[in-house]
Amino acid sequence: MAHVTGAISTLPGSARAVPEGQMCDDCGNKTATHRIQGETDSFGAEWHDLCDECNEVDRERRRQPIAGDCDWCKRHSDSLITTRDSDEGAHGPIYEVCQKCYDRQMKALEAELARYEEQHGYEDW
Repeated sequence: MAHVTGAISTLPGSARAVPEGQMCDDCGNKTATHRIQGETDSFGAEWHDLCDECNEVDRERRRQPIAGDCDWCKRHSDSLITTRDSDEGAHGPIYEVCQKCYDRQMKALEAELARYEEQHGYEDW
């Protein structure tokens, strides 16, 4: 059975240590060797405990691009990127966005960092 956390800052696909003796959530007959973060929102995340074989199947599934409508611009994309809005914090909701919106977000963060460095310099870090 998947385990659930409270608010968490990591993204889906992150890994954690598996408690000793935990069985695989998928096949149920082998000892779990991988704990993988699954569905995540601002309330927390589900963790899936998997054996080596089931983890390999899950890893291959996670490598496949996510297609759908961008959460920000609403345009269709064949390859959505999982991200958070930095203005909403590390525990804010997770969005699936197109490359263009993701690049726009990264460019805005770089500009904000450059303004900060210009005003305060590196010694204030």
